[in-house]
Amino acid sequence: MNRPVKALGIAACMTLSSISYGAQTLTIATVNNSDMIRMQKLAKIFESEHPDIKLNWVVLEENVLRQRLTTDIATQGGQFDVLTIGMYEAALWGAKGWLEPMTDLPASYAIDDVFPAVREGLSAKGTLYALPFYAESSMTYYRTDLFKDAGLSMPERPTWEQIAGFAKQLHHPEKEQYGICLRGKAGWGENMALITTIANAYGARWFNEQWQPEFTGPEWKNALDFYVQTLKDSGPPGATSNGFNENLALFNSGKCAIWVDASVAGSFVTDSRQSKVAEHVGFTFAPHQVTDKGSAWLYSWALAIPTSSKAKDAARTFSTWATSTEYAALVAEKDGVANVPPGTRASTYSDAYLKAAPFAKITLESLKVANPKDPSLKPVPYVGIQLVTIPEFQAVGTQVGKLFSAALIGQTSVDQALSAAQQTTEREMKRAGYPK
Repeated sequence: MNRPVKALGIAACMTLSSISYGAQTLTIATVNNSDMIRMQKLAKIFESEHPDIKLNWVVLEENVLRQRLTTDIATQGGQFDVLTIGMYEAALWGAKGWLEPMTDLPASYAIDDVFPAVREGLSAKGTLYALPFYAESSMTYYRTDLFKDAGLSMPERPTWEQIAGFAKQLHHPEKEQYGICLRGKAGWGENMALITTIANAYGARWFNEQWQPEFTGPEWKNALDFYVQTLKDSGPPGATSNGFNENLALFNSGKCAIWVDASVAGSFVTDSRQSKVAEHVGFTFAPHQVTDKGSAWLYSWALAIPTSSKAKDAARTFSTWATSTEYAALVAEKDGVANVPPGTRASTYSDAYLKAAPFAKITLESLKVANPKDPSLKPVPYVGIQLVTIPEFQAVGTQVGKLFSAALIGQTSVDQALSAAQQTTEREMKRAGYPK
């Protein structure tokens, strides 16, 4: 959902004045990933074209961003004019009336060019509440040179068990070469995004049709046992500190043989300016196991305008610019067509893009089959693949993520973590009045 950035992004935003002299100032809250850092850089062109709009950037780590935005929007604090949010927040906050509807967009914006699943994921009751900056599924990245040297062949659609077997063979910690890198940092959008897709692949679900959590069932037990054991056998040290950014850095520095994570990383791992292994990266689908359902996620980072903003028109002008075909063309011109924000528009997937971006076909196919309304082997009462689109999930998912992170470092056993997850989730759901 990212790559590490130098202090430049955050430091720069803090030096910008929030006071505007004869112009409107937009305060934009965004995440510290590569695409958003690029947006911040290219936005100087927007400012030159719109001299009456000044941009003040607040660039934050993913978990911190979510906390800050949730607090501000719930209290109607009005600290930000443009929010970088995902499908979870867009649907829930839009339904609560906390976000401005993204309606009456100019014809030049070509909203019908945006993939229907992405539009729907950012909508509530048929109304769009955020404009997608990029969209992603998840996929498997692997080192083709290491596979070749070991006489291994990656299947087009591997199982998690196959992935674990490859990882063991390619794990050489004495050379700082780790078999596999997976998210371990606690958070509903960090480790739980990945772990939930593993659980889905093993046939698990967060809740049964009566909204009862199922963490003590055999499917979750198999999934979490697998996740913990795989990272213990073949993962890097300190895995509980690693989210998307940290694992991307490990992979790009040549320390991961396999990495399963967001498809948006495709342009980062193939860019020789930031990846030491750019010439040796292979791509294939996210692993499945007993089912394909929910084995790859669907997500979008998008721009939204809180109703508390005092500069809504300027915020809409910026948000439409940053998510437009015009912006995509600007990225292609400045940084190459492979770096165009992926996953949102059909027009992005031209022959030129498909040729320049070796990860593009897998991303596109994964996005097409991802179905948040049917995310698991068994029926569910919720919408969401790697998350559950209910207000309570942000707190519950983060708490469960902490429990699973503790199991990863041996502070607790897998069985204890699952039992505690069951208890805390049951308690929170009962308090919230489920089943409804």
